[in-house]
Amino acid sequence: MIRKKDGFQGERAVVLPPMLVEMEEQDLMCKGLFITDIGYYPKAEHHYCVREQGVDQYVLIYCVDGSGFYVVDGKRYEVKKNQYFVLPAYKPHEYGADEDKGWTIYWVHFRGIAASVFAEGANTPQTINVTMNSRISDRINIFEEILTTLHFDERLRGGDGTSGIGIEDLRYANSLLVHFLASMRYLGQFRRAGVRFSFDIVEQAIHYMRENIENRITMEEVLRYVGYSQSHFSTVFKKKTGMSPLSYFNRLKVEHACHLLKTTDLKVNQICYKVGIEDSLYFSRLFSKVMGMSPTDYKKPHPQPLSERRGE
Repeated sequence: MIRKKDGFQGERAVVLPPMLVEMEEQDLMCKGLFITDIGYYPKAEHHYCVREQGVDQYVLIYCVDGSGFYVVDGKRYEVKKNQYFVLPAYKPHEYGADEDKGWTIYWVHFRGIAASVFAEGANTPQTINVTMNSRISDRINIFEEILTTLHFDERLRGGDGTSGIGIEDLRYANSLLVHFLASMRYLGQFRRAGVRFSFDIVEQAIHYMRENIENRITMEEVLRYVGYSQSHFSTVFKKKTGMSPLSYFNRLKVEHACHLLKTTDLKVNQICYKVGIEDSLYFSRLFSKVMGMSPTDYKKPHPQPLSERRGE
């Protein structure tokens, strides 16, 4: 049986060195709740991890696609798409992806005085489905901001090889962690705070598409969500947007890719997974068709028009 702890195509992860974790433990603002490790594994087939002694952190795993399992206190739990769970600190455990499907997960190890509050009630799988007021994309954006804040590579390291991350970066990332965990622990409040109800069938379909921007969903799933027949829905949708539902969904994916290309250091083959496309060649063709240039060319800095440089 093939088993991998990490090393998946498109994965991103940050493991904070002991020096930074110690800074968090001693800082007045961070010590209530802080990150030790964080990452994202897309389409992680054969993923498996076992810790016979447990770890001194809580471990949250949020599955947004595929399925998997975990074992704690001698009991096995099955995990499906749009579910998360939190493993308790200091307890032996194991977890992994479904052998047939694999899974796409966001994960974070966290500690602190208030850590147990955010882990409460999540020892069994908790479901976060798409609803009229769901904010899945908002939650993922918070996570991405944490990961971007903490991510460092050789360009951000000091001349002595130390991390370029300082206490202000840690404070900001851990403030976002509170928001991210609260969006799950207090799901009802999180949804009500961003309430934007609309009974327009097209707007609800677009909302469903945005909430599944990094998943491979079919039009049958969209139709099932809104409860319309394909012929009627396609007619209504095209009348309002000027596009077919599939073309619109692809455009949303490209728009999201444009945002990631301009605001992150993600490579094209990593962005593919963030928009639910595993084939980087297909992604590049789709992007070029919509934008008139390749993703690589789009990412390159373009000179400002002369009028803008002059402040006109």
